[in-house]
Amino acid sequence: MVRNRRGLAPWSLAREAGIQSATVDGTREVPQYVQPVLDTGFVDEKGDWKGAKSSDNEFGFYHIGNAIGNGVSELASVCDMTGFKDLQIAIKVSNGGNFGIVAVMGPDSNNYANLNPVNAATVLRGNYKEDGTMADLLNDSAEALTADVWNIFNINAGKLANQKLLQFKITNNSGGASDIEVMYLRIV
Repeated sequence: MVRNRRGLAPWSLAREAGIQSATVDGTREVPQYVQPVLDTGFVDEKGDWKGAKSSDNEFGFYHIGNAIGNGVSELASVCDMTGFKDLQIAIKVSNGGNFGIVAVMGPDSNNYANLNPVNAATVLRGNYKEDGTMADLLNDSAEALTADVWNIFNINAGKLANQKLLQFKITNNSGGASDIEVMYLRIV
C-alpha cells in the first residue's frame, strides 16, 4: 500500500501563516514508499561518464615464473586497484614451502596516474594504523604454500584500495626451484 503525505516547502511558511501575498502553493506530495534505485555511475567534473565498478567475477592478471630458484624473487603482473577496496590473491607453486609475499610499487615503465618515474619494486607503505604512523601495507616474509594447488589469500580492510600500480614480489624460500603462478580477483 502506497501512502503519501503533504509537507511544506521551506518557502511556504508565509502562505501557511495565512499571508495571501505568497503566490506559490508550498505544499508538496511526499511519497511514503520504498523505491529501488539503480546506481550505474556518475558524470565526473570534466563531464565524462564513469561507470560504477563491480567486483571481478573470476581471477585475472595471470603471471607465471618457471623454475624460480630458492632465494630468488619474481614480480607478478601489474594489478590496477582503482575503484576497488579489497583483493584476493591466488598463488600456485610447484614446490611447497615458505614464500615471501610483498606488495610493491609497479614498474617505472608505467605511469602512476600522471606521475613517472615511480620508485619501482619498493614496498608499498601507508598509514592504516590507528596511531597514524607509516607501515608496510603487506610484507609477509614466510607464508607456507602447498604445492600444485591454488593458495588463496584475502587482503581486506582497504589496505591496497585504489593502488593504481600494484605488484606482488614473490620470493621463493622453499629450499628448491619452483614454478610460481599468480592471479588476482578485485572486490569493490
